Amino acid sequence: MQERVLAALRKARASFASFSTGQKAVTISLVAALAVGGFFFMQWSSKPVYGTLYSNLSGADGSAIVEQLTADGVPYQLTDGGATIQVPQEQVYELRLKMSGQGLPTQADGGGYALLDKQGVTTSDFMQHVGYQRALEGELANTIKSIEGVTSASVHLAIPQKDVFADDAAKPTASVLVGTTPDKPLNNSQVKAVVNLVSSSVEGMSPADVTLADSTGKVLSAAGEQALTGAGDEREQQTQSFEQRMGGSIQQMLTQVLGPDKAVVKVTADLDFDQTETTSQQYVSDPNLPPLSQTTKEETYTGGGTPTGGVLGPDNIQVPTGAAGNDYKSTTETRDNAVGLVTETRKTAPGKVRKLDVAVLVDGQAAAGVDTAEIQRIVSSAAGIDAQRGDTIAVSAMPFDDSAAEQAAADLAAAQKAEQDTRTMELVKTGALALGIGLLFLIALLRGRRKKRRTQLSKKELEQIEALQAELERVRAQAELEAAEREALPAGTGEPAPAPAESDGRREELRDEISGLVDRQPEEVAQLLRGWLADRRS
Repeated sequence: MQERVLAALRKARASFASFSTGQKAVTISLVAALAVGGFFFMQWSSKPVYGTLYSNLSGADGSAIVEQLTADGVPYQLTDGGATIQVPQEQVYELRLKMSGQGLPTQADGGGYALLDKQGVTTSDFMQHVGYQRALEGELANTIKSIEGVTSASVHLAIPQKDVFADDAAKPTASVLVGTTPDKPLNNSQVKAVVNLVSSSVEGMSPADVTLADSTGKVLSAAGEQALTGAGDEREQQTQSFEQRMGGSIQQMLTQVLGPDKAVVKVTADLDFDQTETTSQQYVSDPNLPPLSQTTKEETYTGGGTPTGGVLGPDNIQVPTGAAGNDYKSTTETRDNAVGLVTETRKTAPGKVRKLDVAVLVDGQAAAGVDTAEIQRIVSSAAGIDAQRGDTIAVSAMPFDDSAAEQAAADLAAAQKAEQDTRTMELVKTGALALGIGLLFLIALLRGRRKKRRTQLSKKELEQIEALQAELERVRAQAELEAAEREALPAGTGEPAPAPAESDGRREELRDEISGLVDRQPEEVAQLLRGWLADRRS
């Protein structure tokens, strides 16, 4: 196994040594990029995922918990200004149980209904009342602190004692002080939630009896204000929303006629947010229906004597009229008809338009061929102007000052041009970088091909070198043979040994040819010589 690894390493080193300079640079860059990416990936993968251990902690509890975590060697993170402590997700529940066993955090035991557990048998009625009130205040404070954005809460209740002899019992009231982060104040819905939560938790308390303030001293909901029916900021928001909706629809209509930025619409509305309830009763009857009951009474009288009275004469003496007597007849009829009763109750929803004022300003150049009276009539119809209600509308044509708009358009064009130039420069840089990388790869490829071509050309010359080597070996063997023959001659013959002129000449020619090959192909000749030496050593 070790030999295979060593062989693989030698092969890799030999392959790297055969690379050109450009290929080596690219290879080193890729290996470095892979190493750096692998390092950051390992750092990211080994980083633990944190979960919330406790939130909305007081300073004392946070300090005690951090000290305990440091002693246990548990990594942690602090957020929300130190009010929230985060630990590795897999240790959250284990650490909560451990902290709870050590009595942390202590604020959980500082209030709430846990106070009632400390009362003894001999506790007086007054102390029981005070203890219940404190417990209720603590529970409400803990509940309010669970609302998003609330870091601390303090609740004070004023609950009067019940008196059976009092006709009018005093109502309980409450005051709440909340602390929030500077960048997350309470919105209207959260204010309503706190007020409703406190008023619903105390018997006999209405939302109008709750005062809510924040840590900066700003009163969010004062006692006696019906903020829950659309008062305060919510009324203002609804009014602004109505005005924007109305002005936007009129502006869109005028844009279709005059063009963009040729008219300005301003709507001022007075909305009625009071809730009214009207009850009316009406009696109805149908004459075609028979009566429920009917009674008729007739009375007649006939008189036979001389009637009394007459006409006064000249001396104020009564003269008889000569009437025969008195007849009397009377008829009385009573009917009980079926009568229906209709009761109608109407409740007016808040938000009714009490008064509406619309002002339209038209560019004088755009209104040259447009009748302003026609525009006023169209806008009045679109806005629902009611003169009996006191609504007003005004349409005027004036020349607009377009210098600010032109300057804004010029600034916008300049900003767009600068942004386009920045994008172009980034594209140029990216293209130059890509071109540089491409050139490096091209140079490496060309060098590889050139080296390959050199290798292919050197094979022919290597064959020539091998042929020269064989010839050199033959000449050397012949020279050694001639030397041996000279040594074998008798010493007393006195004949001089023949000079190896032909062998020396051939050797010189071979040396010259090898020198020429070394000049032309030094690397290949050196490699060949290393191979010869290796063969000889083996």
